[in-house]
Amino acid sequence: MLRAAVGLVALIQSGFYLTQSATPTPGIWLGALVGMAAGGLLLVGLLTPIAGVVAGLGALGVGLSVLPAPTPNLFDARLSAIFAGIMTAAIVFLGPGAFSLDARLFGRREIIIPQRPRRPEL
Repeated sequence: MLRAAVGLVALIQSGFYLTQSATPTPGIWLGALVGMAAGGLLLVGLLTPIAGVVAGLGALGVGLSVLPAPTPNLFDARLSAIFAGIMTAAIVFLGPGAFSLDARLFGRREIIIPQRPRRPEL
């Protein structure tokens, strides 16, 4: 659910970039298309670590005023943009989850924890 929520927010925020002005510049188009691609990939769970890093960098860029924010902005406060960056970092570290295309294409990971070797009895 976290992955889908962040992906949906990234899609909506990228759509705001395209609708903010009558004549968007090529930089705005590029940023919006990259954001939409990252949001869509997060939404379906494909290439989750890469899409999470891209979406997180975009959210932190808007929050730290590196990227210009569109007029209708979902990240009105810096704190909410930084919170979105932290959520995408959690998605990158946690992985895509069981209900994702990554899990269907590459299989689910199984973590095997080895047992400690026994100490010999004296």
